[in-house]
Amino acid sequence: MWQAQVRIDLDAIRHNVATLLGLLRPGTALMSVVKADAYGHGLLPAATAAVRAGATWLGTATLEEALALREHGVTVRILSWLHSPGRPLHDAVAAGIDLSAASPDALAEIARAARQARRPAAVHLKIDTGMSRNGATRADWPALLTAAAKAQADGDVEIAAVWSHFACADEPGHPSILRQQLAFDDALDEAARLGVEPPLRHLANSAATLTLPESHFDLVRAGLATYGLSPIPGAAPDLHPAMSVHAKVALVKAVQAGEGVSYGHTYKILKDTTLALVPVGYADGVPRSASSRGLVEIGGKARRVVGRVCMDQIVVDCGDDDVRPGDEAVLFGAGTRGEPTADDWAAAAGTISYEIVARMGSNRTPRVYVGEDA
Repeated sequence: MWQAQVRIDLDAIRHNVATLLGLLRPGTALMSVVKADAYGHGLLPAATAAVRAGATWLGTATLEEALALREHGVTVRILSWLHSPGRPLHDAVAAGIDLSAASPDALAEIARAARQARRPAAVHLKIDTGMSRNGATRADWPALLTAAAKAQADGDVEIAAVWSHFACADEPGHPSILRQQLAFDDALDEAARLGVEPPLRHLANSAATLTLPESHFDLVRAGLATYGLSPIPGAAPDLHPAMSVHAKVALVKAVQAGEGVSYGHTYKILKDTTLALVPVGYADGVPRSASSRGLVEIGGKARRVVGRVCMDQIVVDCGDDDVRPGDEAVLFGAGTRGEPTADDWAAAAGTISYEIVARMGSNRTPRVYVGEDA
């Protein structure tokens, strides 16, 4: 008998991938980004559902994620892009995993790994078009291109792509969007002048996939949207959230007005009420910053968390309603039956839905999969 669980609807993931594919022009491929344990949805089940729905690429941040997919028989192309020096890149090259390079030093390390693996490494050259995070600066871009062209001529790498990442695509009309698109075009022009003509170009994340068709190029990278959440409210009404979080009420008690609730008594009961104890807390991913603001659905009503979120439990104010131990509490879901959503919890916690879903679940709050692929 379960006490708390995170449910993942794999049919929803398949639906979302199919929906995203329908937005793309012919010849543009879809990469489902499955980094961070598929945004908290489970690496292998989410990746499998996405591929079955038509994603021909998967994206990971770390080598471990990419290698785990290969070890479980996933054969589509995988891009892994975040590596500190000294990582075992030869394992990735041997497994046919594409790697990203943002500097000549990183490229040289990939080339050494390719020689160790005795096969060329597929490399995506990343240009920083204005995010000031990963990627070569405009000043360093020619040196990276020159190094990549030499490594390709030497047989150590195959230049698979040029790519970049938007900073503000989730803010339609932000002036940086056009600047980054123009910078990406300039980077491609510079590559052509130096004899580098990659087979693939990719720039669009989920937000750009939904709203900027001119940025789709040959490949788009859909992370959040794969899981049914939109980075732009209202931009994608046909996405289906795949995650819902459920628990069973552990205790119900009548509490009088004036009593304090939870640590620090930061919340005081204003009138006599019924409190329900729900056995999930910040160790399970419930954000402590949503204390006295988060909503939980019990008995068909959205009810407020009162007092501080604890490590293992939260307290919910149920007023005069008849709530009993064993009743189901839904922290968030698709919102189709009036339950809170991941966006609601993000608003309560002062964060984004990405963080809400990515942190959910623990070794005591298991994921349970539903749908055709479960």
